[in-house]
Amino acid sequence: MLYLRLLQRPYVTRLLTGSLIGRMPGAMAALAIALSVREAGAGYRLVGVATGVFAVAGAIGGPLLGRVVDRTGQPRVLVVSAVVSGLGYALLALAPGSAYAILAGAVIAGAAAPPLEPCLRALWPALVDEDQLESAYAVDAGAQEVIFIAGPLAVAGVAALGPAPLALWLAAVLGLSGALVMATAEPSRAWRTEARDAHWLGPLRSPALLLLLLALFGAGWAVGTFNVFSVAYAEQHTVPGGAGTLMALSAFGALLGAVTYGALRWSAAAPLKAVVLCAGMAAAYWLVALVPGPLGACLVAVGTGVFFAPLLTVSFGMVGALAPEGTVTEAFAWLVTLIGAGIAAGSAVSGLLLADSTLTAAAGLGACGVTVGAVLLALSRGRLSRPVPAHETVRAD
Repeated sequence: MLYLRLLQRPYVTRLLTGSLIGRMPGAMAALAIALSVREAGAGYRLVGVATGVFAVAGAIGGPLLGRVVDRTGQPRVLVVSAVVSGLGYALLALAPGSAYAILAGAVIAGAAAPPLEPCLRALWPALVDEDQLESAYAVDAGAQEVIFIAGPLAVAGVAALGPAPLALWLAAVLGLSGALVMATAEPSRAWRTEARDAHWLGPLRSPALLLLLLALFGAGWAVGTFNVFSVAYAEQHTVPGGAGTLMALSAFGALLGAVTYGALRWSAAAPLKAVVLCAGMAAAYWLVALVPGPLGACLVAVGTGVFFAPLLTVSFGMVGALAPEGTVTEAFAWLVTLIGAGIAAGSAVSGLLLADSTLTAAAGLGACGVTVGAVLLALSRGRLSRPVPAHETVRAD
């Protein structure tokens, strides 16, 4: 009933749907690029470099586009970036056998990916009542897990029916379609920041926000290590569906956690919630380090996601409160970037560790990352509880 009332609010369903459609390419890109490059006869080295370049370009481009949104509004940035990103996907699809075209296309598609995720989160306070805001963030976090389940499935389905580059064309179309749905909605066209921040660091000059983002880097690190751990575990143990099953169960756990958390009425302060949820996530990852049997591994996989989505939900609200005026979209983009960077770093380091060590060591590495995040949040509770002082905001005409 709670979620039904939320979805009945004006523009909520339209904006959420447009955002999810437009964010699908981000969940499709890695697999679509890999399949297209391999189908063209290129080696795994190019696959790895291309997907890595796409991720790095997105990590750099997201905050920059977020800053432009904060200064000029949403519609123009969303549509132009979607068109440019679509051209990058088109270049990938047209020349999957050329290393130069692949790398150029990956840079363009990743760096220009429309900032639909931070834009939607900047809109939530204007779309729902204050007592519905946390539930809205929970729906957003849960929907994100659906994207990362549906995206690879969409790529696999398209590749099964025709050439793999068709998935890249589909990504381009979905990105532009979602951006148009969102950019033409009245709340997106009417949205403006209260003030513009002229400081070159933007939201990163808020120490409290920076501490929160570093803690979320630790959470992302744990997710990245689990992705690699799942592959290695499935090679050594019999798991129906292999590594994909473990990753899907983790995503299902996150969806379950988001839905459950959004329906709860937990009155604790946001910084305390963040500490408890991050500590719960750390406990789940220490269970992974026990390397249980296949049934236990499946149950633990669900547990790794249960606390992650609620942690994101709480963090969304904290980012909005801690970001200096005029930087909220860029702040949400930095959240996406830091979590993505954590996932990439955790994946890379755990992969190197698994080459010379055990599953237990790799899993422990992930648990250490999110534990450090929980400790950082606990030590920063006082600072995270304070709003941004007025003198920290710089206005520019």
